[in-house]
Amino acid sequence: MTAETRVPFLQAMTDQDLPGVLVTAFEGPSAICDYVGELQKHFALIIMQEFLENKTQLDSKIQAVYIWGGKPAVNQELLQSLPTLKIVANSGAGLDHLDLKLITSFGMKLARTPQAVSSPTADIGMALLLAAARRVVEGHQLAISPDTENFPTNMGQEVTETMLGIVGMGSIGYKVVQQARGFEMKILYHNRKCRNEEAVGATYCERLDDLLQKSDFVMLATSLTPQTCGLIGRRELRLMRPIAILINIGRGLLVDQDALVEALQIGVTRAAVLNGSYPELLPRDHPLLKLKNVTLTPHIGSATHQARQIMGNLVESILASLNGLPIPDEVLLE
Repeated sequence: MTAETRVPFLQAMTDQDLPGVLVTAFEGPSAICDYVGELQKHFALIIMQEFLENKTQLDSKIQAVYIWGGKPAVNQELLQSLPTLKIVANSGAGLDHLDLKLITSFGMKLARTPQAVSSPTADIGMALLLAAARRVVEGHQLAISPDTENFPTNMGQEVTETMLGIVGMGSIGYKVVQQARGFEMKILYHNRKCRNEEAVGATYCERLDDLLQKSDFVMLATSLTPQTCGLIGRRELRLMRPIAILINIGRGLLVDQDALVEALQIGVTRAAVLNGSYPELLPRDHPLLKLKNVTLTPHIGSATHQARQIMGNLVESILASLNGLPIPDEVLLE
């Protein structure tokens, strides 16, 4: 939707107004995704700029906030300015950008779309693992370089029958297990709680240290919380095997980046592949960008047409909250 084709909410108001849903923008870097057709059938979408310019007319119209890419920011000022708000609808699974206690204190409902990200994020995890093990990016650069005169042996390591350690056994971790079993990998996992090992298909490590010491590949698939921030630091990197490769498909803050740079530079850690960093757009002179044993991708775990379509459609959850019905994929806040 473009600025030319969209009619501002105030101009489009009728006696049969649709419930208002606050969104960040339709254009620019903060624009919501292209898959909002279903939302527009059921709701009047109000962009943040329009709301800020017309608060007194729009504050009582907005019954839901739709979050895309972590925006708009849901803070105390916003919640206090929306007297009829019933639900915060978050596209995606991660909640680290939300103040859950604050949302609870206002009596809001919260929904998300965890089913949208599990398979594609597991896909990228295995893709990065394979690329790092076989040094695919280095091989590509060698193949296309104008200075290459012959192809020296670019030795990687095999994946089949190696040990994979997964940190976090939620829906993404479980999908990774299913895929890794196709490579006959032996699989360990560390999680807050032990799950049924027969159902999961992996062996539980109560202590993270044990997993780090035994794994050829360590994959981070856990949520970012105050407890997991900096989960992998200097100590943990030194516990890993010298041949081990670190794969992070979670948030960048799960890893102490300064400690990782040091470990990669001195050979404590063989290689790392990171589907995200902190900040996500690193300064162009950041040392991680200069290391040959690092592969970075720009947080593309859920960047598929199929996943984004599911993430964009929170209609059922919003409608359920407005009608006092059970909310699909509700996040139960304590």
